[in-house]
Parts: sequence; structure tokens; C-alpha cells
Amino acid sequence: MKKRVVAYRKLPTSALQILEAQFDVTTADADTERAAFMDALAGAHGAIGNKLKLTNELLDTAPTLEAVSTISAGYDDFDVADLTRRGIVLCNTPDEVTETTADLVFALILAAARRIAELDASTRRGEWQASSGPAQFGVDVHHKMLGIVGLGRIGSAVARRAAHGFGMNVLYSNRSRNPAAEEAFGARWRALPDLLAEADFVCLLVPLSDATNKLIGAAELRLMKPSAILINGGRGQVLDEAALIDALREGRILGAGLDVFEREPLPSSSPLLALPNVVLAPHIGSATAQTREAMARRAALNLLDALEGRFSATCVNPAALELRPQPQQRAV
Repeated sequence: MKKRVVAYRKLPTSALQILEAQFDVTTADADTERAAFMDALAGAHGAIGNKLKLTNELLDTAPTLEAVSTISAGYDDFDVADLTRRGIVLCNTPDEVTETTADLVFALILAAARRIAELDASTRRGEWQASSGPAQFGVDVHHKMLGIVGLGRIGSAVARRAAHGFGMNVLYSNRSRNPAAEEAFGARWRALPDLLAEADFVCLLVPLSDATNKLIGAAELRLMKPSAILINGGRGQVLDEAALIDALREGRILGAGLDVFEREPLPSSSPLLALPNVVLAPHIGSATAQTREAMARRAALNLLDALEGRFSATCVNPAALELRPQPQQRAV
């Protein structure tokens, strides 16, 4: 008898075919088809999708669940300790998002530095009446100092673009040193306060955890140069949004580029929407057709491995997998 899988978001055909070749698959959107989703989850061995808070209450309704495969790099929607306790494997898709998200982060750097969104709006309003002058000036990106908070996969990809493409000097703050980045990009480690004080551009690329929640608040923003620009491509909760709004309003930093927010979607009442010195994107770090399909395919393969008892390099909590007998590994 085939194991049962619930896809709680619509999957591209290529990912769906991987699963349907081995499992009995039900597609039921967790938001728009809630009753069907709950029915499918109750008897599922595996679940695949994204943007769903898999609470303890939901897990209590899924006694046969063995594995969850999230179509995302981040997994802060999951209580990993509880999944592990239940013997439920969690897999993610970190590698597929790296280059595409790094592209977006660098786009935010450029857009904020050259005031692209602000000047686009001005041009559309018909305010371009003469040659550009000080009122349209931005700041250079090339050969400036870039500070990266969180030099993991995406941070390293941003550092490569910065150092090799724009001749930037790279500083980084990380839980541990990154010798590979130091050698490849000339990156230099700094304690967070020193990085904030030295950098012309500060990129936040850390995952959300107890240690990084509100990592950057009013005190940290006061350390930054008045000419500095802050980019957040990690998680919205890493940054104290109210403190950032105050800093932008008061001109204590020059500008910001944000792809993530404390509340998503961004509420229409957010003061950020009225600030000209911030570039806003609707959490689109991985949002290209090619990358999203690659993520879904990887998530399907991850689920295939997990349900067949094979270890995957993208397994977040391998201790859960160890609770079950493991057949021969399959190369990932």
C-alpha cells in the first residue's frame, strides 16, 4: 500500500510527478481548502508546501505523519524540537534560493543607494523638468564598505558580488569565522557593534532565532553612520521596525531596502509606506519561476528520501530520522 502525502500548496507538475510516482498524493490548499486539507493531513505520512504554521494542535491531528518538506530555506514556522520528539523529519531547500536571493539583496542595495523607487515615482509624476542635480543625487556603491550580518550561503553569495563585481570591501559578523570567505572575498570579521559603525551598507541575512530576534534595534541603529543604508533580506523580526522608522524619519541613517517585515503582508497602515528613503519589496527573495520550480522539485525529492528512510543533506532534524531504520543512502 502506498504511503499518503498531502500537498498543502499547489505544486508545479515536475514536483508533483516525482511524488505521484511513489505515493498517493492529495492536493488541498491549507488556506482555501481547509476542510479537505485537515482530512488529508489526518491520514498523511508526508506533507509538502510552504507558509503554514504547523502548530502542535495541527500535529496532534496527524498521528501517521512521518515527514514534512518545506519549500523554503527558512523553517521558523516549525517547532523543530516538537517535530523531533514526535519522530517527524523536517527538510528544507536552502541551496536552491541562494543565488536568486543574493541577486535581490544586491538589487535592494543598488535601488536604495541610487533612490530608484523614489525617483521613479517622481518621474511618473512629471517632476523631471531639468537635468539631474543634487535633488536627484544618490550615493556610490562601488568600492564602499559592505557589512554582512550572517555570512552563510546567501551572505557569501552577496559578498562575492560585492567584492568581485563592485570592488567593495567586505566586513562580516557571524557566530563563527568563515575562512573560505576571508580567502575568496577578502572578508574581515568584526564584532557586530564595530561592523555597524564602519559599514556604508549593512545587510541583515541571519535566520530568525531567539538569539537574533530584534538583533538590530534603536541602540544598534545609533551606531550606524548617518550616510549608511540598511538592507534586510533575512527575517523581518530580526529588525526592530519601529526603531528603523524613527531612524529613517530623523535622518539618522540615509535609507533602507527591505524584503521582509515584522508583519507580512505589510499592513496598509505601516509608516514605512510613507517614507521616501526606503525601498520595499513583498518578500520576493526567491521569487523567480526557475527558482521556485527548483525549490519545489528539491522539496519533493527531500520528502521521497525522508519517507523511504534515507538521510538527506537538507534534513533539519536528523535525530528524528534516526528513530526509524534507515535503508541505504541515496546521493542528493
